[in-house]
Amino acid sequence: MSAIDEQAAAYIAARAAGRWDEADQAALEAWLAADTRHQGAFFRAEAAWAMLDRASVMGAGIAADTVHTSPFRALTPRPPTLTRRQWLAGGGLIAASVAGAALILPALTHQRLQTEVGELRKVPLKDQSIASVNTDTTLDVALGAKRRDIRLIRGEAWFQVAKDKARPFVVEADTVRARAVGTAFGVRRYPDGAEVMVSEGVVEVWNTQAPDTPTRLEAGGRIFVPYAPQPIRAEYAPETVDRRLAWREGQIALDNDSLTHAAAEFNRYNSRKIVIADPALGDEKLVGWFRADQPDTFARSVHLALDVPVRIDDTRIVIGAE
Repeated sequence: MSAIDEQAAAYIAARAAGRWDEADQAALEAWLAADTRHQGAFFRAEAAWAMLDRASVMGAGIAADTVHTSPFRALTPRPPTLTRRQWLAGGGLIAASVAGAALILPALTHQRLQTEVGELRKVPLKDQSIASVNTDTTLDVALGAKRRDIRLIRGEAWFQVAKDKARPFVVEADTVRARAVGTAFGVRRYPDGAEVMVSEGVVEVWNTQAPDTPTRLEAGGRIFVPYAPQPIRAEYAPETVDRRLAWREGQIALDNDSLTHAAAEFNRYNSRKIVIADPALGDEKLVGWFRADQPDTFARSVHLALDVPVRIDDTRIVIGAE
């Protein structure tokens, strides 16, 4: 067994033992991000652990209910259940089965990726694709032998898709689907539909409830697809796509957008919310690029541009007279 496989097995064994804290989780995530081979080794080890016979697992003293925890989420440490000898035996049992697991298991890996409010993540996937995950987002990744499925549960993500014609890359957002082979595109969920934006290549977009042929969306294109079947039409405006994907650099780009829209965008990233006290200001149009994590700077710009009062405290930012 290689040193990488041994390290992966050691992580699995340590996690199963319940001796796991935030420092351990941080070390694991750093190790996974450092080399795609590490991810492959970890998933092989995790799969091998899942395949172990329950009786054998319990015989080694390892709690069988630990096999479903994702390495990409914060883990809640469990009370230690093993002696040192049992822990070492458990680790050896996992390590011994890692090499054979790849031969008997289907080529399928699962990840759940999540971000908190204001958090952005860039995560390498096992197929060499990259997922950039926006604020307050949850998505599930399932990479199989014949296809790659992403379920966007909430929020927004952008994907740099590794080319693999034998395994289409499909993003699901409720009834909306976006399919690519090797390209770069973003998907954002809204309450009533999903928006797809293509940075590179071609993406096919459709609604599973509609019988129409998928819409081909090329680089620079964007489309909003309602969850309820309705006619859809693509729009080609590369500058608009670039602005709407500015979040990847921690930016909010406004181009004649309303103050109401701008406030909603800043509120996605910050616990201190922008409140528009005077509804008449909501339709005022704004232009500019702003740091998503600096709503106070944005509010001061609004004060100067519109000559309206702005009050900033620890809990909220109020624009307009209350």
